[in-house]
Amino acid sequence: MNTKHFAIFAITSILGLSLAAGCTAPGTGNTTESTTEEGAIETYPEPPTEASPTEASPTEESLAEPEATAPQDASLVFYSDNGFAIRGTDPVAYFQQGQPVQGSEAFSYEWGNATWLFSSAENRDLFASDPERYAPEYGGFCAWAVSQGYTAPIDPNAWKIVGDRLYLNATTGVQRRWERDIPGNIAKADQNWPGIQGDLIQ
Repeated sequence: MNTKHFAIFAITSILGLSLAAGCTAPGTGNTTESTTEEGAIETYPEPPTEASPTEASPTEESLAEPEATAPQDASLVFYSDNGFAIRGTDPVAYFQQGQPVQGSEAFSYEWGNATWLFSSAENRDLFASDPERYAPEYGGFCAWAVSQGYTAPIDPNAWKIVGDRLYLNATTGVQRRWERDIPGNIAKADQNWPGIQGDLIQ
């Protein structure tokens, strides 16, 4: 009886081990496959992959905007009206003709963050050879306003050349106020302008 029982026990154990091995193999394969699939979904989810091109476009556009509009140098910040400096008035004419003269788009020059118009090709070429020589002070903003610590638009007819530099003001009335103390107002504007420049390019 003991030998018989032992033989039965041995056969039962062998069968049990075989069944266990057969069940474990498929189970292990499914678990590994499931883990791989779950890992792949978590590690490489489809939404970010699909969203990547969409996210890339705004980034390229946002990088392109500052390159297209922002000047490389703070000194090249100028007041412009519809993109034209001095409201389209020829800056060289103040020096050459002693009066404001409307420029023409036929004689234009891109400099700073604005388009400059001229009444002749000669004036355009003079400006192009030395823009800072003819460009108005304080970025073409109102000289009186800058002396007070802020900026304001200008009237091309409110102008004055002092020390071979062109100064513009908001109106002829403001011009008269500025002229009450030209040296003092220029000194104050010279002191204020670097800080105002910094604010303009931010």
